Amino acid sequence: MYLKNISLIGFMGSGKSTIGKIVSSDLNYLFIDIDKVIEYSFGLSIKEIFKNHDESYFRKIENKIINKAYYNKNCVFACGGGAFNDEENIKIIRQNSCVVYLAMTEEEAYERLKNSKARPLLLVKGDLRQTIKDIMGQRLSTYVNNCDLKIDVGIKSPREIKNEIISYLNIR
Repeated sequence: MYLKNISLIGFMGSGKSTIGKIVSSDLNYLFIDIDKVIEYSFGLSIKEIFKNHDESYFRKIENKIINKAYYNKNCVFACGGGAFNDEENIKIIRQNSCVVYLAMTEEEAYERLKNSKARPLLLVKGDLRQTIKDIMGQRLSTYVNNCDLKIDVGIKSPREIKNEIISYLNIR
């Protein structure tokens, strides 16, 4: 099966970067972390971009990077958790890759993210569990309705997840 690209989507902390590096290495594909490209391009961390501007400014940057990056082939992309909030991003990503949704429960997300200080959307006052629940609730149907493969990552190792992706793709 020939693929242009593989895109990993899912909530923050779902393992998109970790899994992406493993899958790309195994397939000899280039790994591209969209958030890292944004940080490199603008010389600011995601947290700093949110602090100095706002989320809508970040989303415009994200859209520009996605528009440019998806001209590449044989890549594994780790998409930002909110990249699928934008219809244009969804269209570009879907047209140019096989989309794998790395799913986890709200509790798994909480356990993975409870000590994070680098995720601007979680640095709000109030109940972190409720914030995670709210954001996941807003994104869930978009993830589910726009993926080719959904993998529940909760108790699986990165290698098991990689094997599941490659098996689905029939590449190896």
